Amino acid sequence: MSDIRIGVLGAGHLGRIHLKLLKETEGFEVVGFYDPDPVKAGAAEEELGLRAFLSIEELIAASEAVDVVTPTLSHYECASLALRGSRHVFIEKPVTNTLEEAEALIRLAEEADVKVQVGHVERFNPAFIAARPFCTQPMFIESHRLAQFNPRGTDVPVVMDLMIHDLDIILTIVNSPVKRISASGVAVVSDTPDIANARIEFANGCVANVTASRISLKNMRKTRIFQRDAYIAIDFLKRKSEIVRLDDATDSVLPTDMFIELADNRRRRIRFELPQVPETNAIQEELRAFRDSINSNSPTAVTLQQGHAALKVAHQIVEKLQLSADIIASNI
Repeated sequence: MSDIRIGVLGAGHLGRIHLKLLKETEGFEVVGFYDPDPVKAGAAEEELGLRAFLSIEELIAASEAVDVVTPTLSHYECASLALRGSRHVFIEKPVTNTLEEAEALIRLAEEADVKVQVGHVERFNPAFIAARPFCTQPMFIESHRLAQFNPRGTDVPVVMDLMIHDLDIILTIVNSPVKRISASGVAVVSDTPDIANARIEFANGCVANVTASRISLKNMRKTRIFQRDAYIAIDFLKRKSEIVRLDDATDSVLPTDMFIELADNRRRRIRFELPQVPETNAIQEELRAFRDSINSNSPTAVTLQQGHAALKVAHQIVEKLQLSADIIASNI
């Protein structure tokens, strides 16, 4: 099977990471990239030894697949051009700026009959992959995604920049419609909230409490999941997972097992497990998954519909934040 000719749109920080990893990933032939900034384009061309195309159209014409790693505002324009050219598309999160744009891409992808994958990279974090089989019926989820201040990304609300990672993870493990959302946040250094908290209630009774901040003193990316007879902790930053399970079994007792006596004289075991987490590069793994879906003509790991679902919840949270801000302003 011949290598997939792929071109990258965007040669910024993340775009260069994608270019480097695509060069190292078997099954891809990187034809080059396009970036409208001549300084960025020249630096990337010199650093990576790849061709800098002079236009989006020229790059699309030379490619079988296009990797969109541009600012969110241009996602729709870039992806729609590629889809109209019947090219497979990998598109970074958030999938688009608006829900209408995401819905239009879904229609274009169906018409073109090509593969489109959204870059929700935490799906490929080895700590999440190790913990995923244990997440059977979450009933309470608490996520914290805190980042030290970085001017890059402040052009969009923290919900779109950081929280959307956790929204996608939560929607992935909670198989139930969203019932109610409430949110609050504060704009500290930019014109949109830099720290935000959202409470998401699902129809099956599950509740998720999600916090994101880009003005913290330290970085943190942790999610804690509570369900009947189990507690799952995922550290996306340190790439570690911990599983605490409660059961009635008394066989195969491990040195780390603990036992508790309940009021009805039942004896239950508390078992601590640390799933093995392999050393992998999550971005490279998602690009490999994109390659495999093209080669096998199978659904992508993160579909446009799933990208749209995460974006929809993110927009609902942003609307709640704006409403909260308006109420506070009216009372001042």
